[in-house]
Amino acid sequence: MADQATLKLEGKEFNLPVIIGTEDEKAIDINNLRDQTGYVTLDSGYKNTGATQSAITFLDGELGILRYRGYSIEDLAEKATFLEVAYLLIYGELPNQPELAKFEYDIKHRTMVNEDMRKIYDGFPVNAHPMGVMAALFSALTAFYPESLDPNRSPEKVNLTILRSMAKLPTLAAWAYKNSQGHPLNYPKNGLDYCSNFLHMMFALPAEEYKVDPVVADALNKLLILHADHEQNCSTSTVRLVGSSKASLYSAVSAGICALWGPLHGGANQEVIEMLEKIHADGGNVQKWIEKAKDKNDNFRLMGFGHRVYKNFDPRAKIIKKACDDVLKKLGINDPTLEIAQKLEEAALTDPYFIERKLYPNVDFYSGIIYRAIGIPTNMFTVMFAMGRLPGWIAQWKESRENAEPIGRPRQIYTGPKLRPFKSMNQR
Repeated sequence: MADQATLKLEGKEFNLPVIIGTEDEKAIDINNLRDQTGYVTLDSGYKNTGATQSAITFLDGELGILRYRGYSIEDLAEKATFLEVAYLLIYGELPNQPELAKFEYDIKHRTMVNEDMRKIYDGFPVNAHPMGVMAALFSALTAFYPESLDPNRSPEKVNLTILRSMAKLPTLAAWAYKNSQGHPLNYPKNGLDYCSNFLHMMFALPAEEYKVDPVVADALNKLLILHADHEQNCSTSTVRLVGSSKASLYSAVSAGICALWGPLHGGANQEVIEMLEKIHADGGNVQKWIEKAKDKNDNFRLMGFGHRVYKNFDPRAKIIKKACDDVLKKLGINDPTLEIAQKLEEAALTDPYFIERKLYPNVDFYSGIIYRAIGIPTNMFTVMFAMGRLPGWIAQWKESRENAEPIGRPRQIYTGPKLRPFKSMNQR
């Protein structure tokens, strides 16, 4: 007989099934709790609630493990391209050579966006945040591809929407940046790989040949892989929740972009750079700020150190640290804020205070440094995060759809007034 949990309420006992995942994760199944007992559970922020059973990503924060479809993040970052990982997440297995070639071809030949979308860019003020622009334009794809709104589309048509999403988001992202700079927009070059094409659209100038630095392209490839999925976080849960209403992929991803935009979710690497700039503006005395971080009576805390999920170390940080070192060495940038970052990193890795508290540099620390080094402005950092997370969002939306999961409908505990009579204006 399978394990069960026993709940005692009002003198009665109720048996609840226990579910065990493939990595020995344990859960109490409360799907029928309200029907059986009349009770609901209260779990603010859903910190202890499993909203789905998923075969996409496994994460163990205590042991510092991150795997996509059973493959370690270390192997994928070292040996795979971002599009290989995207294929793995979306379709469940790594592609063979013909499958990858077709996937790359299908994406490269859908990178253009309708020219009418350029007119929409003109309607945004120059100082509009790129995340807001991208969320609006990605949702607007439903207007250009109205067939995506049909909740009963064939798998072939759903796949076409997936390919368009993967192809067009980098174009929309790069154009949001160029629009904010008042620069002419660069069209995609299908002869370039996914990461190189994005860098071309971001940084190519008129009448100049833009040469993609392979070290920069490799670092970007790794960053996108490391951000590709991260289990049921805020933005991913948003995508699944919106998708549960049978909303189109474009609408669900647009909602995910908005959720990621929040500073508590996708803005951590931007906060790292802002912290470094603050230290530099104060004179660059790193030791002073390290002591402030140690002082329990001081409100200052180091951004980009430690992680709310990973309790020992962030496995992604170990991978991206080398890419960060390679980029800084190759580009030879003389940036005082990056020098401050290197001093903070050294302190965190050698100072007993940080070691004992496991306040190690995380992936946000290194990603912010890389993005700054290659010329991506801080207001584009979260856009880069979204571009990496896109295949994970797609995979989660697709899995929820294929599993025919019910529409999301969280419950609440009402704490407002009880029924009271309405009083007319002259009685109040």
